[in-house]
Amino acid sequence: MTAKSFQISTQLSASLSLSGKRALVTGASSGLGAHFAQLLASHGADVVLLARRVEALEAVADKVRAHGHSVEALALDINDLDSRARLVDAAGPVDILINNAGVVREGAALTHTENDWDMVLDTNLKAMFFVAQTLAPGMRERGQGCIVNVASILGLRQAGGVVSYAVSKAGVIQLTKSLALEWARYGIRVNAIAPGYVETELNQEFWGTDAGKALIKRIPQRRLGQLSDLDGPMLLLASDASRYMTGAVLAVDGGHLVSSL
Repeated sequence: MTAKSFQISTQLSASLSLSGKRALVTGASSGLGAHFAQLLASHGADVVLLARRVEALEAVADKVRAHGHSVEALALDINDLDSRARLVDAAGPVDILINNAGVVREGAALTHTENDWDMVLDTNLKAMFFVAQTLAPGMRERGQGCIVNVASILGLRQAGGVVSYAVSKAGVIQLTKSLALEWARYGIRVNAIAPGYVETELNQEFWGTDAGKALIKRIPQRRLGQLSDLDGPMLLLASDASRYMTGAVLAVDGGHLVSSL
């Protein structure tokens, strides 16, 4: 390795470090949120976990602590106005927000109820906006901040049986770009990651079925994403390595979005 390449490598490693940063991860009690929390902690961030399920949240916190990392757990409901009002005092100054909390209601559009629609849109889009809005003033005062919204390729393409989820994730993408435009002047970067089909403990059984196997065949890489496949893109967006990026949406989908019709 030449002296110049060593210097570039050292600078890149430094920009990817989250040491001294405080990160809040919503929906952190399982799945992507729990994984992202452990990822950020492993790269030096002090992590605050936020979700409704106390026992599951504490279990994730214990895993993070077991590796010697700093972590706090907050049992708050982001759909509750009073909980969001307490968020600033409860979480402290936040440098990085991973807006991950989300739900899905499956079923044909003709059978989708108003409660189904409201639950998905309120959690996936409305709460995401208001959590960002709640934390943004503190970021503005400090002159810097980073928000990563978790979208989905279903916000960019269509699939049957998930109408409210797809609409909510399309809204997340537009929300990301709108906030990036408004808040760039304050030093706040807003980007999004759009995962494709990623295997988690919640969906493992489905991928072994005939329907699941058929979906995997439609992915150009012919495989499911693993949680670790999201590490690089998430770390990029959450760190200073992406300091000149805002309003970006990174698809991590094995080429699914560019597959032929």
